[in-house]
Amino acid sequence: METKNFKLIFTLLLAITTFSLQAEEPGFTGEWKLNKEKTVSQGSQIFLSKLMIKVTGDSLLTTRTYESSDVQEYPFVENLSLNGKESKIVIYDMPRTSKATRSASDGTLVLDSNTTFSRDGQETVMNSKETWKVEPGAKLLTIVFTTKMAEREVPGTLYFDRVK
Repeated sequence: METKNFKLIFTLLLAITTFSLQAEEPGFTGEWKLNKEKTVSQGSQIFLSKLMIKVTGDSLLTTRTYESSDVQEYPFVENLSLNGKESKIVIYDMPRTSKATRSASDGTLVLDSNTTFSRDGQETVMNSKETWKVEPGAKLLTIVFTTKMAEREVPGTLYFDRVK
């Protein structure tokens, strides 16, 4: 009888531990800061300087902090499903539609977004595609992106060091 109880308790603990490990993605989850030495500067434009990421199951919660050349910070929170479902938010009076997916083959995250804003009295849409990858050791996050606006396309790569 004791052996059966022990086996049952052990099996339940193993199942709970396995479920907990699957529920949270430790690779992406954490605080990340832009590595300015590895990242090629985009000039005096506003840039993504910090990321807080929490991946739980099929949910991606981020706090993106953008920084201007005069060191002003502009954070915003975005909660996305990782199943490709569109999410809509408004950031500083700019509507944004985003969707995220996770690659089953290599674990990368792919984010597609459209942000609408006013420029010189004209409505402008900025399309962005980002591919996020955590390098082996989970100390470096690489974001390869392409941003399209009007007739201009800007590719780039951002490197983030894990802070926590």
